[in-house]
Amino acid sequence: MQNISRRRFIHYTLLGSAGLAALPLLQYCKVGSNDVIRLGFIGLGQQAMNLMDGFNKIPGVQIVAGADVYGIKRERFELKVKAFHETAGSKADVKTYSDYREILSRKDVDAVVIATPDHWHAIMTIDACKAGKDIYLEKPITFTIKESLKVVEAVRENKVILAVGSQQRSDSNFQHAVNMVRQNTIGELKTINAFVGPPPAPYDLPEETLPVDLDWEKWLGPNPYVHYNSKLNPPVSLNPPQNETFWAAWRYYKETGGGFTCDWGAHNFDIGQWALDKDNGGPVKIIPAGYNDTKFLSYVYENGVVMTNEPFDDISTRGVKFWGSDGWIEVSRGKIVASDDSLLPPKEEDANKGLLYESGISHLVNFIDSMRSRKDPIAPIEAGQRTCAVCILGNIASELQRPVIWDPVKQFFVDDSEAEKFMHREYRSGYSL
Repeated sequence: MQNISRRRFIHYTLLGSAGLAALPLLQYCKVGSNDVIRLGFIGLGQQAMNLMDGFNKIPGVQIVAGADVYGIKRERFELKVKAFHETAGSKADVKTYSDYREILSRKDVDAVVIATPDHWHAIMTIDACKAGKDIYLEKPITFTIKESLKVVEAVRENKVILAVGSQQRSDSNFQHAVNMVRQNTIGELKTINAFVGPPPAPYDLPEETLPVDLDWEKWLGPNPYVHYNSKLNPPVSLNPPQNETFWAAWRYYKETGGGFTCDWGAHNFDIGQWALDKDNGGPVKIIPAGYNDTKFLSYVYENGVVMTNEPFDDISTRGVKFWGSDGWIEVSRGKIVASDDSLLPPKEEDANKGLLYESGISHLVNFIDSMRSRKDPIAPIEAGQRTCAVCILGNIASELQRPVIWDPVKQFFVDDSEAEKFMHREYRSGYSL
């Protein structure tokens, strides 16, 4: 395993999951402990390429299929899988499809990796559940709160394993910080600064000529129509080889994504939720930035703790800082500091030093291990759903420019018909949840 020994990985997995809250055991097993796990990829963009690199490093895993609505990305995927097998001296047998349902219909595919834009996540995940496929789902898990609740139902009703791509949960530094908070080593927790960035902006990109091998209608799927711009689907080249040079910008616009609130909130708000033991809970009040004296988007929890989308250093690091009555601990990718050195992990246990987040494999190994054991992964669907809701609630409060009151038990707004309208949005004709 890369960057972390198996023994140490198991230690941190237990520390981060069973050590914090016992995870339920599903009562049946589809994949044997010695079986080869065959994966299909749905969505073959930049993140899929990173995940391919990771899964290819795990023994007993084979990537056998890929689906995308962009022809050149299907071709790139097939060439990359074959090149890996040639280098490894193994046999390649890979097929690509423009319709993801072709992968779901294959009985020889054990699990799918869903790395499409967020507006497709819910329909694809529910379809995969009904097909009996285990799922590695990129974050945030859905585009709307209603979608997220339906996905949880589908996962549990169909008894599949679903791991959310919130890989910070598999980082020993984040796990250590969460445990320090839960063990009250910084005293009573008062405030969490989980900096993620701004909400989405209105779509204002100019219309461009559509590539001939990109099916834009299928790319849009259930999403209301927007015109094509290459920033939404970064161009790639096979000759000469050129991958994406920037992250697809659909994530930054209201019409197509959730902004940084959802894109990075799915990581950093997730860690705040985890530390608060709210994988089955959430805030009771959400206050947008600019409302009265509120400078930063703020989530108020029933116990009085406030989590803010607030920078905690001069360079606006995207990370999390926990403030307690007796000290503080700050964690981001590749860095952990605290008010006292006694709060830090032992240097010899710095298992994630130099970790490349988009190609590290500890989180992916956890998913594969979960498939074999039929135990929930370290980022289970309920945690992903609650974090997704937190992110979207922040955008709803920002859109309304006023606080909203949330019932974290019923997962519904309290006496707020205006906010309720944002629980879901109408799909285009021909699509339903």
